[in-house]
Amino acid sequence: MNQSQLVQLIKSKRSFLCVGLDSDIAKIPASLRQLDDPVFEFNKRIIDATLPYTIAYKPNLAFYEALGSKGLASLEKTIEYIRGLQDPVFTIADAKRGDIGNTATLYAKAFFERMNFDAVTVSPYMGMDSLEPFLSYKDKWTIVLALTSNAGSGDFQKLYTSGEKDSGQAGHKKLYEAVMEKSIQAAGSQGQLMFVVGATHGEMIKNVRAVAPGNFLLVPGVGAQGGSLSSVAENGLNEHCGLLVNASRSIIFASSGDDFEKAAAAEAARMQKEMEPLLRRKHIIE
Repeated sequence: MNQSQLVQLIKSKRSFLCVGLDSDIAKIPASLRQLDDPVFEFNKRIIDATLPYTIAYKPNLAFYEALGSKGLASLEKTIEYIRGLQDPVFTIADAKRGDIGNTATLYAKAFFERMNFDAVTVSPYMGMDSLEPFLSYKDKWTIVLALTSNAGSGDFQKLYTSGEKDSGQAGHKKLYEAVMEKSIQAAGSQGQLMFVVGATHGEMIKNVRAVAPGNFLLVPGVGAQGGSLSSVAENGLNEHCGLLVNASRSIIFASSGDDFEKAAAAEAARMQKEMEPLLRRKHIIE
């Protein structure tokens, strides 16, 4: 899915909601755990319930890898199910991979070719050569960790750096800003590069937009982590929306009972209704 198709999807659904499929088997309803593949069945029902309100799904790989081969089978079945839907939808592998050479090349092949995700999250800590294998897929999206929503994000991401090797000068920009600038230079196009920016940094999204005015941002932290959707939108929306706001636990575990589908749909619908006037205010939709 290219940028124009993604923007059209946002406009047609009047939403920039991404549902995180953090499908923890310990939290899904007990009635599903007796099935042969409870995780896939849970995902399928969540997808069916929330599809009218969301434009993207983002499985977090940890919840599947922890279950071994069965978990990875559930993940592949989930992606195959999404690909078989009549309505188009954007898919993100929340894998946070970060390595170089053949390793990065095979990670890219796994997510972009074998599983056919539209996008994958990557860690830039090892440098731009760790991103290049992902960026080489011109019809796919690379989502670079920039300013994350976790409590420890400031340990490294907000440290000042001169941005020049061995310059000996005092720092002038924060590390996350340097990462974004280098990534944009490496990508050469805003149409295949996103950045992860946590909703818990609502005011700092202004700084992010100064560095990356045209790129899409994947924004976790709204919902269970307490980030403000209105603050994110005020500081992060651009002329073609430029935001995918992710909610995971607040939607998929809105209920722990057998009414989980209904509860998930209600929460996704609530968020979509909150997003629609924000899009209208920026004249992205009429």
